[in-house]
Amino acid sequence: MKQIIVVIFTLILINSNAQTSVLKSADSLYARGNYAKAIEIYKTHQPIEAVYGEMAKAYMAIGNFDEASAHYELAVKAQPHNDLITFEYAKLLSRFNKTDNALAIFNDLSQKDESNPNYHYEIGLLLEKKMDTTAYHQFLKAYELDATHQKAIFRIARYYLVNNKNETSLKFINKGLESYANNVELINLKALNYYYMEDYISCAKWFERLIQLGESSQFIHEKLSFCYAQDSEYQKAIEQGELALKFNPNNATNLYIQGQLYERIRDYPNAEKYLIMALKIMDEPLDVEYTELARVYNLQKKYKEGIETLQKAIKENPSSIISQFYLAAAKEKYYADYDSKIKVYEAFIEKYPKSHYVSLAEMRLKQLKEEQFMKQE
Repeated sequence: MKQIIVVIFTLILINSNAQTSVLKSADSLYARGNYAKAIEIYKTHQPIEAVYGEMAKAYMAIGNFDEASAHYELAVKAQPHNDLITFEYAKLLSRFNKTDNALAIFNDLSQKDESNPNYHYEIGLLLEKKMDTTAYHQFLKAYELDATHQKAIFRIARYYLVNNKNETSLKFINKGLESYANNVELINLKALNYYYMEDYISCAKWFERLIQLGESSQFIHEKLSFCYAQDSEYQKAIEQGELALKFNPNNATNLYIQGQLYERIRDYPNAEKYLIMALKIMDEPLDVEYTELARVYNLQKKYKEGIETLQKAIKENPSSIISQFYLAAAKEKYYADYDSKIKVYEAFIEKYPKSHYVSLAEMRLKQLKEEQFMKQE
């Protein structure tokens, strides 16, 4: 009898060692990224119920989300008290928009352990998906449980930014940056807060910080260009505008802004170049843009081109008085004889007697008549 017991015990020990070896082999394959092979080894493990969770993770790794979901469900049933597996399963459900199912699981987990900040954070994310405004309270609860919870801090700070409570948003951002100074999401929010507060110097500082950390996007370079322009740092603004255009070379708005910036530094050839590029792309009333291009032509003494461009502006918007006035000014510079110069202003005054530009037209008309009289003398 003793011999039989020894044999049985030996067989059990051999089987246990064999299963341990199977598990170690599969885990090793998983750790080295050979997920498909790991799954095949896991399938030979007995009892298989013990490795459903590992199989689910391996299926996730190869992108087979249906099998991952099925095996997580099996794992939860096999190990109902394993909260880590349940947590991962709920996150998978959330990822694939099975919001109500995921929310039910996270609520259960939260009731079992109210002190876990991640449960509250995940509940907040799900409530956000459902457009439930109480999501904020879940993020705040996560923060109260863990004042270094970067993701919760980001959500709270963004909430206050959206609700125009910039100082409160900055308070949370600064708290988050105390524990993780290079959090690009929080730095981006900090820059945006200053942007909306119209503190462009501070805003530029934090967008610059993003670039130092290796971040680069059309949005970042556009906003930084604007900040520099507001501080009259036009050359820096142009450099950032060029970087923004690398992401979308046919962005008409950015091309137009580049043209304006080049005009500010009196680089009229480049101003002309970018304004023309913008106008070729724009598909809307362009009287303002044509008028701007005409100004650049006139500043280069290209009066003929200026006149032609202003005529296009007026065609786009016949009621644009500023285009009409600039046209009169361009014609004055273009025409050689005084009679022609005088007539353009007389015609403008007659057509727009109540315009704000009449006083300028009358002043210039008076000067031209005096110049004409002196030459005749």
